[in-house]
Order: sequence, then structure tokens, then C-alpha cells
Amino acid sequence: MDSDVGRNAMPGLIMLCAARIVRAGAPVRVERGGTAYAVFNLDGAWHVTQDECTHGPGSLSEGWAEGDEIECPFHQGRFHIPTGQPTAPPCTIPLRVWPVHLINEEIWIDTTEGGSSSC
Repeated sequence: MDSDVGRNAMPGLIMLCAARIVRAGAPVRVERGGTAYAVFNLDGAWHVTQDECTHGPGSLSEGWAEGDEIECPFHQGRFHIPTGQPTAPPCTIPLRVWPVHLINEEIWIDTTEGGSSSC
């Protein structure tokens, strides 16, 4: 599917970045329409969460990724990347997560089908 066709065919579909720039263990921050997203590569499986920690001002894309968890650089709380669920205090509120669509080797999300926490 051509990127422009995907964008026009589904109004909620937005392209975040090329898949090749997101290396395993190195999340990427992407801003679109005033929202910051953290894009993750977990051994070739793509995941997108909100970038801001739910406990404080930490940017998760600046955090430390290990396995399927991301640690916030602000206070060392952790989240399970695929579900957004908190895994270590002081975090208690889940992250917003979006299903990923890989189109022409680009990371896309549909803002109408995700964007909610899994609690």
C-alpha cells in the first residue's frame, strides 16, 4: 500500500517513522499533532506507547529498555511495553498503547483503534 493511499484511505491512520530507524533496545520519540509517542522494536515486533510517563515528567524514549520493559529515566518506575501495564513502583497508572501497522516498512498507528490503557 502506498503511504499516501494509506493516509487518505483511513483518516485516523498516521505514520510515525521508518521502521529501520527503531533499533532493538533503543526507543524513538516521535511527535505528531501535539502528541508524543515512544516507538519500540522488541526483536522485530513493533510497539507504540505514549512517551510521557504516567507518574511524572519523564520521557520514556529516553529511558532504559530491557527485555519487554521500559524504565523511566525520571524515577526508575517501569512499564511492560506491549500492554502499557506498570511493573515497578512508583508507577501505578498504565500507559496508553496503540496497535502498530507496518506499511511500506513504516510504522503507522490508527488513532481510532487504540490510544487507551489496558487497565
